[in-house]
Amino acid sequence: MKKFFASICAVLISVCLAGIVRAEPLIVDNFDTGSKPNKLGGDFGSWDKDPNDQTQGCQMSFDSTIKHGDSGYSLRLDYDVESPNPAYNGFWMKVNNLDATKYKNLVFYVKGDPEKGFTTQFKIELKSKNEVGKYMVTGINDSWQKITIPLDKIRGLTDRAALTEFVIVFDDINCTEKYGAINIDDIYFE
Repeated sequence: MKKFFASICAVLISVCLAGIVRAEPLIVDNFDTGSKPNKLGGDFGSWDKDPNDQTQGCQMSFDSTIKHGDSGYSLRLDYDVESPNPAYNGFWMKVNNLDATKYKNLVFYVKGDPEKGFTTQFKIELKSKNEVGKYMVTGINDSWQKITIPLDKIRGLTDRAALTEFVIVFDDINCTEKYGAINIDDIYFE
């Protein structure tokens, strides 16, 4: 009977430990190909609040000279929210109903452009069909920084079972510099 009990305990412990195993990081995109779509098959691009307002905007490009790592590209975002009108713009990326329930963090690398200037903070949004979660990224400088955002700290996002979009927002209220450029690389969930 003791052997049987010991066997049952060993099986239960194995099952419990299997539940603790962490999910492998899920790469959304590392931009190494310098092209679309992302690693999840989703489209992406820059967006403007008012495309007819020539005093504000955001342009996306792939940058082979500034990248996190030794090869490939990073994503460069040249933004301008210096406008007499309310201004906001940024970058959007489809994540195709991603089930992020087994992940704890959204991670990416960011670097400001010291020549053009850059904001030291911007907002990110994670969207699902019915929710928009928001988080303010702060402390950006002109060196590559790893930004780790706990998913449970993204205000307004309670359901992570079917994420639809990742968004970066530059706005005239929160940007510390009204025009500039940042580079983004290696976006993933862990």
